[in-house]
Amino acid sequence: MLRAVATWWDGIELWLTQLDFAVQVVLVVAVVGPVCWGVAAVIDTVVERSVAARLEASERRQERRREAAGTSSTPEA
Repeated sequence: MLRAVATWWDGIELWLTQLDFAVQVVLVVAVVGPVCWGVAAVIDTVVERSVAARLEASERRQERRREAAGTSSTPEA
């Protein structure tokens, strides 16, 4: 299986290197550009959700501390 993938990739590589430089640039931009955009979108989403989850957890901890401080400092009648 790995040999078949390597052979396929070698064929693609050979085909690409035999093209004119301008065609190579267009193909690379047409393929690499969207792939990079997609990877950046995934990374952005992961980071955004991670930061949001951490902020939410921090706010919950602070709220629990406020509640604990508020109930313990209130004198009982």
